[in-house]
Amino acid sequence: MLAFLRTQLQELLEQRAALKTELDGVLAKPAEEKRALTDDEDKAFAEKRDAVKAKDADIETVRARIDELEEGEARDAKAAELRAKYQPAGPQPTGITVVSEPETYRKGGKASYFRDLYRSQHMGDRTAMERLQRNDAEVSAGLEKRALTTTDGSAGEFVPPLWMIDDYVALARAGRVVADQVQHQPLPPGTDTISLPRVASGTATAEQGTQNSPVQNTDATTSSVSASVATIAGQQVVPQQLIDQSPINMDQILLADLAADYATKLDTFVISNNAANKRGLLNVSGLNAITYTDATPTVGEAYSKVGDGIQQIHTGRLLPPDKIFMHPRRWAWYTVSLDTQGRPLVVPAANMPANVLAAMSDVVSEGFVGTLQGLPVYVDPNIPVNLGAGTNEDRIIVARSNDVILFEGTPRSETFRETKADQLSVLLRFYNYAALHSERYPKSLSVVSGTGLIAPVF
Repeated sequence: MLAFLRTQLQELLEQRAALKTELDGVLAKPAEEKRALTDDEDKAFAEKRDAVKAKDADIETVRARIDELEEGEARDAKAAELRAKYQPAGPQPTGITVVSEPETYRKGGKASYFRDLYRSQHMGDRTAMERLQRNDAEVSAGLEKRALTTTDGSAGEFVPPLWMIDDYVALARAGRVVADQVQHQPLPPGTDTISLPRVASGTATAEQGTQNSPVQNTDATTSSVSASVATIAGQQVVPQQLIDQSPINMDQILLADLAADYATKLDTFVISNNAANKRGLLNVSGLNAITYTDATPTVGEAYSKVGDGIQQIHTGRLLPPDKIFMHPRRWAWYTVSLDTQGRPLVVPAANMPANVLAAMSDVVSEGFVGTLQGLPVYVDPNIPVNLGAGTNEDRIIVARSNDVILFEGTPRSETFRETKADQLSVLLRFYNYAALHSERYPKSLSVVSGTGLIAPVF
């Protein structure tokens, strides 16, 4: 809460400085001309002066709350110091053994994160503030053990509780297959664009013509690629009565649902987004485009197109691809296809298959399903199936996934009463920031497209 209030105070001070500049601007011309204010100038001066006074009142309110919280922290620190100073040496029998302390906000618990967030922000409830601060410490400790980060957050009480982060990870793994298979890095704070340098053209060597003759001299050139930070957000209006009176904590329902939808939207962003500096994998400029045109497509023909995509990454990137992504319906088409003798072309890996086109692993709706041409295959229902002239085509993506970087922060939530006060409702807001670097190495991506990938017939 202190971090939030200090940030709020800084914003108020900057707003006051801007108002003071405008106030001085009203007086500048009369002072230069050594004359009294005109009626219009006097009116403008009064408006600016009142605005500055109102801002001073806001600043004083926030400053007083900061002083109160800082005083409380100082008292707590002093009490801890005295306790340590006068603690008797050696372990003291208490008759109580602490095995573990439950999380502040947990599934099935009585404390409601949304309710405390609302009461701390709009009612100044100190007990709610304390629970939120404990939650902040719990989340920070828990996130040290996983890939997510609160680096770009400025206020701990805006970070959802630890159980929600756990569910977010679980839901994300199920709902954002492609997004979770590329390289991940924490989103840096304080930026709206992430630029990475790259070598545009390299140096060169050549055989020396004769002894003492000049050797090859070619200068390398550099450029950069940029990824803009995108905001993915959602909101939910909740009746005030539900927050105050409901025996069920709506955190579990609303946060889980928002997290699940966020996972889907982020995955779609990684796959299909088509905006400058935010290109999804399907829209990267300069990727290896493989066209499969066929009125009566077969798995055998599609097999060769995937092989073409693999060799083009070998040729253009000079490093191997490591993953294949396709829609579940495309993988199902593979698994039901038969050879001329009526034998399946794709069989379970557990059967120790020989001379098969591909091998199945787990039967799942999304995620890892097997191998094709030596590469793991992941199915993702967020890969579109409405592409092409007939709006009935899907795509197969072959990728060197480590060349694609997804920068992602930690989801945050807030409550607002003012915008819905006339109907006794509270607006809950959930959001996160992400940036995608998909165009560092366009030749790391191959996309198979065309009429050969229309909706399969089973």
